[in-house]
Amino acid sequence: MQPINPQKLLLSKWTAANPRNREKHFIVTELLRDEDGQVMQVELQAVLTKRSELMAWQSLQNKQDWLMGWK
Repeated sequence: MQPINPQKLLLSKWTAANPRNREKHFIVTELLRDEDGQVMQVELQAVLTKRSELMAWQSLQNKQDWLMGWK
């Protein structure tokens, strides 16, 4: 997997490796930063249901859970 630049995650597309509730495709809709401007968390929104969840951006590096792009 390519290294992830957290500054460029906004509007990136992700596929859940183990989809739940038919939610397979996600898009990063917001980057949450600390006082120094470092990305701490991302908000992922399911394309099908529009449900959002916050997670640490490092979680996207786990190949067992997330695939880059829509597959």
